[in-house]
Amino acid sequence: MTAMIVQTANAERLAEEVMAEVWQPPPPVDFLAWAVDNIVFTEQESRFHGEYNRERFPYFDEILRALSPDDPCREVTLAKSAQIGGTVLANIFTGGSMEMDPCYFLYVHPTADNAMRWSKMKLAPMLKGTASLAALFPMRSRDGLDSVLYKERVDGRGAIQISGANSPASLSQVTMKRQVQDDLAKWEMNSAGDPETQANSRSRGRPDAKIFKISTPLIEPGCRITANFEAGSQEHFYVPCPHCEHFQVLEWENMLANLDEEAPEKAHFTCVECGCEIEDHHRGAILPRGEWRAHNASARRHHRSFHIWSAYSFLQSFEQIAREFLAAKGVPSKEQVFFNDTVGRAYKTLGEAPPWEALRDRGGVSFYARGFIPVGGLVVTIGVDCQGDRVEWQAVAFGRDYRRFIVDAGVIPGHISTKGCQERLDALLQQAWPNAVGNRIKADRLAIDGNAYSEEVWSWVKGKPSSQVIMVRGVPSESAALIAPVKKERNAKGKLLRYSKRFYNFATSVLKMALYRNIVRDDVTARGFVGLPSGMDDEFYRQLTSESRRARQNKQGFTVYEWVKDPNVPNEMLDTHLQAEAAAIHYGIRAMPDAIWDRLEAERETPPTEAQLDFEDGLFGSLPTMQVSEPSTVAPNLAAAEPAPKAPKSRRRWEGYS
Repeated sequence: MTAMIVQTANAERLAEEVMAEVWQPPPPVDFLAWAVDNIVFTEQESRFHGEYNRERFPYFDEILRALSPDDPCREVTLAKSAQIGGTVLANIFTGGSMEMDPCYFLYVHPTADNAMRWSKMKLAPMLKGTASLAALFPMRSRDGLDSVLYKERVDGRGAIQISGANSPASLSQVTMKRQVQDDLAKWEMNSAGDPETQANSRSRGRPDAKIFKISTPLIEPGCRITANFEAGSQEHFYVPCPHCEHFQVLEWENMLANLDEEAPEKAHFTCVECGCEIEDHHRGAILPRGEWRAHNASARRHHRSFHIWSAYSFLQSFEQIAREFLAAKGVPSKEQVFFNDTVGRAYKTLGEAPPWEALRDRGGVSFYARGFIPVGGLVVTIGVDCQGDRVEWQAVAFGRDYRRFIVDAGVIPGHISTKGCQERLDALLQQAWPNAVGNRIKADRLAIDGNAYSEEVWSWVKGKPSSQVIMVRGVPSESAALIAPVKKERNAKGKLLRYSKRFYNFATSVLKMALYRNIVRDDVTARGFVGLPSGMDDEFYRQLTSESRRARQNKQGFTVYEWVKDPNVPNEMLDTHLQAEAAAIHYGIRAMPDAIWDRLEAERETPPTEAQLDFEDGLFGSLPTMQVSEPSTVAPNLAAAEPAPKAPKSRRRWEGYS
């Protein structure tokens, strides 16, 4: 009979081992070392695919050190250009925290939709593709520890909660030790107030919390990431001159001062000390020697803020930067994108409307008259705004280089639902305005406001081709697309509305800022020039400039920026102008190739043949060079006007409904 040997655990030894593990100081949290050991870029992610290389991102070293627990600061802000690697930093901070210092981690995006897209396209591949994280996050949804917006470590020692700033409920959960507030400039007020304050409060109970705020700037005043950068240490990346060793910041204004528009490939900086050129090929030598210097050093202990832009990135050449600027120059909406995405700065707006009297005076001596299309106006669009007792409209002609020319405006009496109003709108679609060579051009596209009286508007729109008439709705968000299809509209019972496929949102705030910047230009050759015809009355100009961008305190006491209308002046002419521009954007003028412009120019600005002129002269007499019908008022209380007598069907003009 063999003896059975029973091994028993030494309880005292086990207790000592557990206590030793608990008391052992945690390993240092080194995000930089973690990045080098774990981050691998695929060919789809970066043209610098392969392992994380510090030499390619020398300016990230100090930011990663600031994010570590060894740095006493509580907040780290990064204001940056687009596509410079900010998402990589956020991923390193997130993944490194989950492995080296497990905790509850909050990652907030502007909207819940953004959050879900990031979770699926960025976070999930990182958790799956990083060996050290794959073991911690096996991503088995059946165990309840993994979902699109919640990822918990397999041992329960930490979790990532992914939220949208537009959802106050998702910002009112447990206390979070670490946070990323991504795309902060795009955050907007939610139903409970200011989402940034709500997110910050999630870490208030942790004295060792670290909050990483990161974004490309947008509009100033009111840009969140710019405000955070200015509240922090304001650190800029200084590099030595390759000739004299003087350290300096590579400023956009320096490159601009040296820019040769005829030779953008020669774009460079000039040393502020010795005056020698700092060229693209010098970056490989000077960037690794760069250093961050604070312009507001007193804030460094509690809030470190950094700014970096495309000139420091090997992903973009100096020539690319120069060409992007030249492509955007003179077009406010494109200039904003350039300053935001390339220079990494907020775009400063002209919040105040230009004086209407100055515009009126300029229009009074205009080179073209109301009711006519001057040379260069090749695409005609109409914006229509519906009021309770009338419909107001404005026709605008668009040309190359984002130039536009106001052609005409007027009022159709009656509600949009009435037969008479709809008949006159039909007539407006058939209206043809004469241009400088005597050709007559109808509207290429009409955009009618569908935000109010949507069903009544649809009753008129549905009988028109989708290539001719669309419904639009203005949205105030300053990060909205210039024009985008409305998400499928449903009524209160959940039924899909028929007009949802013909309905578009357009960015009113962005278009207003661009209009106010462009309309003050008086050089007809300038990009973005806005032509004002003679014959428009004072009321037209008052309405066109009736709104300004102002700061106000909301109910929660936070400052918000919005467009405010002069309470004494209607704004229909501003609305109809923006609707006409939305119609032009939908038509495609912003991406129209030269070949199409050439074709339109050949078709519309070639004078009619002699036979055509003889035929028209016989019917109507010779066409005057600059003659207009009686100017139509845009006053809201305009009495109904009778249409002019019918012209022969071969060339019927509908006038008098203005």
